[in-house]
Amino acid sequence: ILYQEYSDVAINREIQRQQGEEPGAEEERLGVEGAGEAPSPSNLSPSSSFCSSRGSAFSLWQDIPDVQTSDQLDNFSNEERKLQEAKFELVTSEASYIRSLAIAVDHFMLSQELGECLGTQDRQWLFSKLPEVKDVSERFLQDLEHRLEEDILRFDVCDIVLAHCPALRRVYLPYVTNQAYQEQTYQRLLQENARFPGILARLEEDPICQRLPLASFLILPFQRITRLKMLVENILKRTTPGSRGEDTATKAFNELKKLIKECNSSVQSMKRMEELIHLNKKIHFEGKIFPLISQSRWLVKHGELLEVDTQTMSISGSKFKLPTRPVYLHLFNDCLLLSRRKE
Repeated sequence: ILYQEYSDVAINREIQRQQGEEPGAEEERLGVEGAGEAPSPSNLSPSSSFCSSRGSAFSLWQDIPDVQTSDQLDNFSNEERKLQEAKFELVTSEASYIRSLAIAVDHFMLSQELGECLGTQDRQWLFSKLPEVKDVSERFLQDLEHRLEEDILRFDVCDIVLAHCPALRRVYLPYVTNQAYQEQTYQRLLQENARFPGILARLEEDPICQRLPLASFLILPFQRITRLKMLVENILKRTTPGSRGEDTATKAFNELKKLIKECNSSVQSMKRMEELIHLNKKIHFEGKIFPLISQSRWLVKHGELLEVDTQTMSISGSKFKLPTRPVYLHLFNDCLLLSRRKE
């Protein structure tokens, strides 16, 4: 099952948790059905050895044969089982995520036909650092799976998440920052590149995509980094207070929270800069040129007002007539710009 579909199942799982129901039977059914339809993990990601050999992406931790046959399972309390399930969900969801990333890179980005109709710059803006995101995520999953293989019963994952946060930041921050260019490029190619829509449609119709469009693959990193924070938070809530595990989970959660905040800030800064660049192209300064574009400046509000000219006031009958003319105001965080439409 691809990550796009995994997200829907994860939502259903959370609803069942909140209702106090056992999600195991439903998830097991979904996992078996998905295993027959999804592309083989071994064909898409060399790092998915554990998940592909031990069951589907939605198998529960307690359903793994090595866990079921262990004589230690009966010693786990209900809360301890839930904690291990939360950790296992982080691993299986990462495997599902990488399967989708592999399709985005191998099927779409590396398509010879698609590459021939895209310029170098358009290809860069459309796919950005997606291969780097995939590489970092694969190494992340390799470490997670290795931890499971070391001790399937008492494994931890938050220390691995914490150790990989710098690498995640290195690739996620520029990818998310490129969002504005990515969206603009995608829409422009659909409208202006005659070959692009047809080639894209043929690629999307391939069974490997499971009827999912390219756009759903391009937004995966945005969804994953947020989902990863939620998964760690769920682990943190179930960890014993005051334990070393709680300390590690807290640090991992805070690092992911910090990364998401940086991503949001970077996207906002990029959008603000785009506004300034667009406005600078439209405004003509008479006399001294004002340096409108600045990293520390952003647009707060803008709109048209009417300027009253009291110098040319006239009387019409028994009424005063005040001439007006439109003035456009742009309020920035550090200055106010007044302009008029060029006649």
